[in-house]
Amino acid sequence: MKKNLSNLTVLLFLSLILLSCRNDVPKARYPDWAKNAVIYEVNTRQYTPEGTFKAFVTHLPRLKELGVDILWFMPIHPIGLEKRKVPAGMKTSLGSYYSVRDYKAINPEFGTEADFKAVVTKAHEMGFKVIIDWVANHTAWDNKWVTEHPDWYVQDSAGHIMSAFDWTDVAKLNYDNKEMRKAMIESMKYWLVNCDIDGFRCDVSGEVPLDFWEEAHRELEKTKILFMLAENEDKPEQCNIVFDANYGWAMSNGVMVNIAKGKDSINSIIRQLQKSDSTFPKDAIKMNFITNHDENSWNGTAKEKFGEGEKVFAVLSYTLPGIPLIYSGQEAGLNKRLQFFVKDTIDWNTTDYSKFYKALNALKHRNEAMWNPPYGGTFRPVANSNPKKVLSFVREKGKHKVLVILNLSNEKFDLTLKDESVLGEYTEIFGNSAFKLNSLEHRIGMQPWDYWVLESK
Repeated sequence: MKKNLSNLTVLLFLSLILLSCRNDVPKARYPDWAKNAVIYEVNTRQYTPEGTFKAFVTHLPRLKELGVDILWFMPIHPIGLEKRKVPAGMKTSLGSYYSVRDYKAINPEFGTEADFKAVVTKAHEMGFKVIIDWVANHTAWDNKWVTEHPDWYVQDSAGHIMSAFDWTDVAKLNYDNKEMRKAMIESMKYWLVNCDIDGFRCDVSGEVPLDFWEEAHRELEKTKILFMLAENEDKPEQCNIVFDANYGWAMSNGVMVNIAKGKDSINSIIRQLQKSDSTFPKDAIKMNFITNHDENSWNGTAKEKFGEGEKVFAVLSYTLPGIPLIYSGQEAGLNKRLQFFVKDTIDWNTTDYSKFYKALNALKHRNEAMWNPPYGGTFRPVANSNPKKVLSFVREKGKHKVLVILNLSNEKFDLTLKDESVLGEYTEIFGNSAFKLNSLEHRIGMQPWDYWVLESK
């Protein structure tokens, strides 16, 4: 008997070891604070009439109340003067944020380095994290590197420095040059050391060699663990080591817009999720959105793209697996295309969507089913009586469950669900009202572009 007990003890001990080593939820590379975070993109130029860091600071309490976590500042550096683009019909231009004249300086229109450092310090005191836009693919033509190190740039057969694509206001960098790589990493590290930022959103990251990003990542993370966001979706290998999140363009700017315009079916959402799951690492995060600076300025406002379905697609961007993005003014129902090259201040006295986004942000924070990969719950479709018009699904993690029902059409009808596993008691997050789903015969009245986000009790 003692021998049997001894064997049993050994087996139990080994089982405990195995359980402790299980990796049902592998630890992600990114910092712990990002596991249930919401990103907010800051367009400093257009945010206030002053267009400065000091003016932006006054909005921090409001953004804290809104419930955003990561402040992504569009490029903060001085903008090139040489070959600066001027919009048609205009005589002057403030230039593109993405034409960087000096990687280690602040755009004087926004203030000083001390002003930016004060923003970061205040943001940290209030619980925010700060990432900055990093333009590693190209510089302005009057960046000192052009004259001091022309070999740091891509040149044609005649020795002329080349532009990136048709972006005539910038010069493309040559990543075959090791000294340029070293200077680029040093420039990135400058902002970690001097201003204590928490990561980078890397512009057109797919145009920069992966081995550079790996080299930079190794060096930069000697200072602190960073949150890295790639403006890329077609190179999943970038998410193996370096980048924690990348753009969900195919879903956010493809599938969702096409469904809103009646050009695609709800099944395309499922197919796109399956494609991402089969292509990207399990801990890679898709950034979902209905708008951002590029979309707003060049492709149309959220209202132009989604019409009366703007809010239901915003709900979708939050409840799909991934990290949601709010662009400057989105919470105010921004309904104009902000000029990209000139001053065009956001009108904050329009539609107030703050309560709407506050509810979504709070759900993201408190409910583990909604957390970012690999911590959150998986996406599971729920059958319903009108599958051509309604997407219904569950996100579930342990005792946490969220049932989402979205009418992605302009039609009105009653809906029933066809999955007994979703029966139960819920709280509807926008009205904080009780919702009992006790039978599959329960009819749910769906208004055009309606949305139900139900949190299990």
